[in-house]
Amino acid sequence: MTAPAAPVLICGGGIGGLATAIGLAQRGIASVVLEKASELGEIGAGIQLGPNAFHAFDYLGVGDAARAMAVYVEHLRLMDATTGEEVTRVPLGDDFRARMGNPYAVVHRGDLHGVFLRACEDHPLVELRTSSAVVGYEQNDTSASAILESGEIVTGVAVIGADGLWSKIRAQMLDDGAPRVSGHTTYRSVIPTEEMPEDLRWNAATLWAGPKCHIVHYPLSGWKTFNLVVTYHNDAPEPVAGQPVSHEDVAKGFDHVHPRARQVIEKGRDWKLWVLCDRDPVMTWTDGKVALLGDAAHPMMQYMAQGACMAMEDAVALSAEFEAGFDGDPGAVPAILESYQNRRRLRTARVQLQSREIGQHIYHPDHAHAALRNEIMRAKTPQDWYDDLDWLYGSTGLQGAVSTETKRSA
Repeated sequence: MTAPAAPVLICGGGIGGLATAIGLAQRGIASVVLEKASELGEIGAGIQLGPNAFHAFDYLGVGDAARAMAVYVEHLRLMDATTGEEVTRVPLGDDFRARMGNPYAVVHRGDLHGVFLRACEDHPLVELRTSSAVVGYEQNDTSASAILESGEIVTGVAVIGADGLWSKIRAQMLDDGAPRVSGHTTYRSVIPTEEMPEDLRWNAATLWAGPKCHIVHYPLSGWKTFNLVVTYHNDAPEPVAGQPVSHEDVAKGFDHVHPRARQVIEKGRDWKLWVLCDRDPVMTWTDGKVALLGDAAHPMMQYMAQGACMAMEDAVALSAEFEAGFDGDPGAVPAILESYQNRRRLRTARVQLQSREIGQHIYHPDHAHAALRNEIMRAKTPQDWYDDLDWLYGSTGLQGAVSTETKRSA
């Protein structure tokens, strides 16, 4: 009788790490998730999910649960924060779903994490370990090990660094220093729907784009609340994450925008700030039996709303590569991980770089630059928008092109 293969070790219990664990489990491969926190959970509020997220949910076996807790918005709306006028909107109804194969939705980040957490808790091939901070890795011909802060060494067949922007696995693998500080400060809040200005209670993911700033809002949690995310390009010099901030400090970055846009900020409460960081794309995510995933591999700015989506696509690709190439032989792992890397690195590089450019040319321009944006975007038809977005929303994580076999209608 053949002994069962050693597990894949997944460093990090966020959305990417749990998606990878359940993706592997669905294909008969055991994993151990090593999470540094004492409890598994997810901070933050709202998250946008393009159709490619739903393609991934279905592949990972959580499609029904994910659909049940999502709010399906009717439009992507772009508003001019200087004039208060609408620039354009992208309809997300039947024609969009037919083209992309799935809907566009918004969810609470904690709810999405919970979908993956429950799936992992219910699967016998997933072991979840908390209070297990990973500080490094080691490997030999037959295994790969995660080194914990406690000194314990956990051994498996591969190590996957899904440990985020400040990844210890990446630091050892690439030694490429700290992330790039963008100078953009994001402030987040959630407010009850009844406190949202009545004329702005739109069933839309709405962007107010202004000079060196923007405001985003959309409904969450069955329309019980609205998510508010406001960003100011204030040349912040240092990384900050989740720091409480006063309403006055938030509001002063938006004195120059139209009162119609500014009224949303006035409704915010219990604000917290993040200074946004990313990295330049790299061509190497693997070292033998060790690979990076999600923000550890390709941290990106928020402007395409694709950070979690790309992590879930990574989980799809990694699971597929293990299913196709792993029969329990540790010697096969480096080739599996290299193939995963090669599937993903150029697509994620495109999203990383375009996220920066969209921040500059759509979210934050002023004067003639903003007028040019408005003129170009107003001229687009819904079909034009669908053509522009097809490369992004049509993928499952297994390929860059649309595959009709792997998409389903919601």
